[in-house]
Amino acid sequence: MKAVPDHFEHPQDAAEFKRPARAGIELYRARIVHHAFDPHTHEAFGLGAIESGVERFRYRGGDHLAPPDTLVLMNPDELHTGRAETEHGWRYRMLYLDAELLTQVTGERGWHFAQPTVHDVRTARRVGRLLAAMWNAPDALAIDSALVDLLEMLRPHAHTGTTRSASAITRPDAALARVHALIQARYAEPLTLEQLAHEAGLSPFHFLRRFKQRYHVTPHQMVMAVRLFRAKQQLAAGVSPAHVAADVGLVDQPHLTRRFARMYGVTPARYQAQVNRRNCVQDRCRRPEPHSAA
Repeated sequence: MKAVPDHFEHPQDAAEFKRPARAGIELYRARIVHHAFDPHTHEAFGLGAIESGVERFRYRGGDHLAPPDTLVLMNPDELHTGRAETEHGWRYRMLYLDAELLTQVTGERGWHFAQPTVHDVRTARRVGRLLAAMWNAPDALAIDSALVDLLEMLRPHAHTGTTRSASAITRPDAALARVHALIQARYAEPLTLEQLAHEAGLSPFHFLRRFKQRYHVTPHQMVMAVRLFRAKQQLAAGVSPAHVAADVGLVDQPHLTRRFARMYGVTPARYQAQVNRRNCVQDRCRRPEPHSAA
């Protein structure tokens, strides 16, 4: 019996990833009615548009609603959730864009979005059309051209320097920064609250309160988010789900499958198949290893 089915538990839920020819880009489209996404992160800008329905999500410690024709503008490495606000769910498209590629395309460093949602009917619909064009682009030139147009459209909503209010939100905390770095480096290990608190030089529960106040998630949620993000990277590189599970510190392949599906909306094997389709060229097709718990 499969640990998780190939699709969501509810037939109305569906999600799909795609990686086009240009490195540094991942495309995503989904319609979600019942699924609730666990806190997760992307080491990339999350740029997209709500096409229909309403999403509710947690971001930087606050609840946000995204109705139709809303731009979604998330900065890299920000943990967030996602669930339907209405009984009909929501449909949306996203582009996950590496910061370095954004810099290459725009010639600007330090892009930052002060708000994760902007209700802008005209721009949101144009962004949706561009993301659809990128999904169906016949070649790399078409993708690059659409990317330039999309970033030009979003430029009025971006800041290139940290505003005073943003700096207050993200004020450095050296003790917690050390813990954050430790989690990034040792996410595959069985870390304990005492270890993390010791790294910060704080008592365990004082550390726990400070950490959640700063990052809006518990240390365990952040560790799991990092593990699943690293798993996503390895799966995209063609590593088998069984090897990925062990490498990122999860109990076994079914554990990876359950957590990955809860966090990203697709199973590891399905995600791997989706993002590696473009690598299949005649006899050089790179296929993921068979995975019975798809």
